[in-house]
Amino acid sequence: MPTLTGVIAAAATPVREDRSIDLDHLVEHCRWLLADGGLNGINLLGTTGEATSFSTEQRIAAMRAVAKAGLPLDRFMVGTGAAALDDACRLTAEARELGFAGALLLPPFYYKGIDADGVVSYVETLIGRVGAEGLKLYLYHFPANSGVPYTPEIVARLRERHPQQVLGLKDSSGDLDYSAALARDLPGFAVFPSAEALLGRAAELGFAGCISATANVTGPFAQIAWSGPDKAAKKDALDKAVEIRALIARFPLVASVKAALALLTGRDDWARVMPPLTALTPKQRSQLADILAASAFGKLIGRSS
Repeated sequence: MPTLTGVIAAAATPVREDRSIDLDHLVEHCRWLLADGGLNGINLLGTTGEATSFSTEQRIAAMRAVAKAGLPLDRFMVGTGAAALDDACRLTAEARELGFAGALLLPPFYYKGIDADGVVSYVETLIGRVGAEGLKLYLYHFPANSGVPYTPEIVARLRERHPQQVLGLKDSSGDLDYSAALARDLPGFAVFPSAEALLGRAAELGFAGCISATANVTGPFAQIAWSGPDKAAKKDALDKAVEIRALIARFPLVASVKAALALLTGRDDWARVMPPLTALTPKQRSQLADILAASAFGKLIGRSS
């Protein structure tokens, strides 16, 4: 059964001027998210973490740094998807060997128009090569970026054939009907929408929580929205988290999250992104700072990460 539930941050990845991963800062940020950020878990090296812009070696180095730091890997899932099957197998095997609670797997994302048999074959070949023992996969449905969906048919086939390995799915499509149907039709299958807004309906719709980019900064509010002491506290916190996300989303999301982290922590190096993404311009950063300062975000400024 899945062990990951609740509010999970799609962790941003700090990078140095030479665009290598700042491993020490990454570990520090993950530790902060679980402590001061109040989160249930972390999705390391996902879209917000710019995983596909790093080499397999860089991604493995990041995984090992987090493991070596003694962070609780039972609260981490790590992105292991890659267009090359061998790379995805290597990353997924490493995640299992290190002890991460799950591997978040993109579909093969270069060729478009792939039919269901092709996607199923990719995942099943990975399971065969990596080995089923102890393997915990979460499918990553983000068709706007990958161009290849995990359709309900594909998900159902994989879940039926590999119920001990295919444990859940992150849905970044924004299609509530899609995610709600999976949660309804696949008992025990953990479905995570990608935004805080649905935390208020998670119990009703059968969601396991959420995996959100903006939880890098909304964590203290999102956590109360998930497990607060009463309905009023949950609603108030959810409103704050949703407001902050909406403001951050006025700009390109990954760059905006990292700019918000720079504001939150006073560390300007947070604003760097990996090519082909571009950082917010000084004007955009100023605009973001102004609108966030007038929101509940202002209560969070000064936390270190």
